[in-house]
Amino acid sequence: MRCAIRCALCWETRSLPGCNHKAVFLDRDGVLNRATIREGRPYPPASLEQLELLPGVNQACAALREAGYWLVMITNQPDIARGTQTRDAVDRINDTLRRELHLDDVRVCPHDGRDRCNCRKPEPGMILAAAGAWSIDLARSFLVGDRWRDVEAGRRAGVRTIFIDYRYQEKQPCTPDHAVQSLTEAAEWILSSTEVLLG
Repeated sequence: MRCAIRCALCWETRSLPGCNHKAVFLDRDGVLNRATIREGRPYPPASLEQLELLPGVNQACAALREAGYWLVMITNQPDIARGTQTRDAVDRINDTLRRELHLDDVRVCPHDGRDRCNCRKPEPGMILAAAGAWSIDLARSFLVGDRWRDVEAGRRAGVRTIFIDYRYQEKQPCTPDHAVQSLTEAAEWILSSTEVLLG
């Protein structure tokens, strides 16, 4: 049983004293929902109407939750800062994903690289903030992403990293702990790793 109190109105999860949770940090576009590929690079859906969950995502998230992992979505959304996407549109997509996948927390970086914030991946700010808020043990946690920024953010935060390799036409300067083709495969690897540790 999860050692937490969930507020159905605001969707916040508040940890009780003494809890030490394990979590899976999930990128959004390309991991949970389908990204639009243009010239070999992924782009987020422009609106809620374009949101499409990837195959197996519901089942993978359910399996991770059943195994006791908290699910924390961490997503860069620089189009907000660039003025090509509204915060309201991003929030509508995120709220839908939170409800449908029963995510425990959602963290959004709305900045562009020029803002030099500490939350935009590859900086680990969103991971560290969630870990501090909900007493997450990073050494027992994982990150799943489809771009090098995700992998590097996880590496800097001290979690094990899983890379969903879509062979985008962009650099991959860091090496993940494991590479897969889908969140389903990532969940299977996480659960098998957990069994090894428990054994």
